Amino acid sequence: MFVDLHSGSAQILASDPQPSPVFLGPILDKFKGKFVGTGFNTIFRPQSTASDPGSESDNLLELNLTKEELQFLPFPEPTPNRGSGQQPDVFLNGVSYTQVIQDVTNTPMGKADAKPLGIHFENGLFMRTPAVDQNPKIGATLSRMASIPHGTTINAQCLEPASQSVIAGAPKFPEAVITPFEIRFPNKEVPFDSQKIENSQSARKPQDLSCFIGAKTITQQMLDNPSTVLQKANEGKNITKHLSFTVSTKFDPETGSLGGGTTNVAFLVGTTIAGQRSPNAEAISMSCTYWISTVKYTVEIQPWKLGDPPPIVTPVGILPGVAGPSFKVDLKRNVTKLSKVDVLTTQIQYSQNVVLNFSGLGWPHVSVATLLPQEWVINDSDLPSTVC
Repeated sequence: MFVDLHSGSAQILASDPQPSPVFLGPILDKFKGKFVGTGFNTIFRPQSTASDPGSESDNLLELNLTKEELQFLPFPEPTPNRGSGQQPDVFLNGVSYTQVIQDVTNTPMGKADAKPLGIHFENGLFMRTPAVDQNPKIGATLSRMASIPHGTTINAQCLEPASQSVIAGAPKFPEAVITPFEIRFPNKEVPFDSQKIENSQSARKPQDLSCFIGAKTITQQMLDNPSTVLQKANEGKNITKHLSFTVSTKFDPETGSLGGGTTNVAFLVGTTIAGQRSPNAEAISMSCTYWISTVKYTVEIQPWKLGDPPPIVTPVGILPGVAGPSFKVDLKRNVTKLSKVDVLTTQIQYSQNVVLNFSGLGWPHVSVATLLPQEWVINDSDLPSTVC
């Protein structure tokens, strides 16, 4: 077909749509700066008889008391996704993140103060796709896209919770289960002796947990349900409200899970012989629930003059063993007397389950953590006018 480009009678190039102002939504708008905290990691991993000829078990349960950093950076520009046919183009917005988890399990003392050893590094993106009403007809969605050095990439997504989905008070955490199961029959669990905290002769690292039992840093309750670690981290905190969402790689129309997927390097996938797959440790699915809470803390600000170094203060009234954030006081006025101020901050908690397939079973790899702002800035807008 001949088109006269000079006649003005036909247009073969659509004009580029202009992105609207950046809008991150009620969740991603909270993902700013660096968050730090502690957690608990459980992973059943293969135990190679070639590497350890004396091994009597094909698996080992590793437990880690962890410290974590989660750094968010703003995404530079909206990302256009082009629509087909009657579907208009859309623009995605989001944040990039880097997650670093270190093992601080001190086996001789039963504490979480060992020299940090890196056990997980992950970088990726949280992206928000706006609602569309053509193809597909769907509300706004959140996606977590990540790459992990073991050789696994993930794409997990969900519908974005609405702003009105905010729930007053602290979260209630569903049970997290680490018990392996048969691949063909996921409801048929296959428990192991390593899940019994008193058993000091099982395939587990640390094998003897008696020091942790005495210090109450690892308990049977934590092995039965790692979510109890999240509950304990909230003790004594004044959590005013929270939002939650779950991203998943699985597609499930009954639950509304939008799916995504995992991919693994050849070593993890292993071989297939006579129709039987033999993976080394293939990550087949991932789901992660996040609870984004607003926490009210009370801080005391000592008398301070403009020009002095900004003080760093910590909350008052925090229970022993429960972490709280640090606050940098950055004011444009003098503080002439000791002042108590209430400050609202963001807290991120998560419970993640990556299912690994090997040795004929599915093995839950469950990680939980509570993360607080590394440094929250208190400025003049946070202080009542009576503070001077």
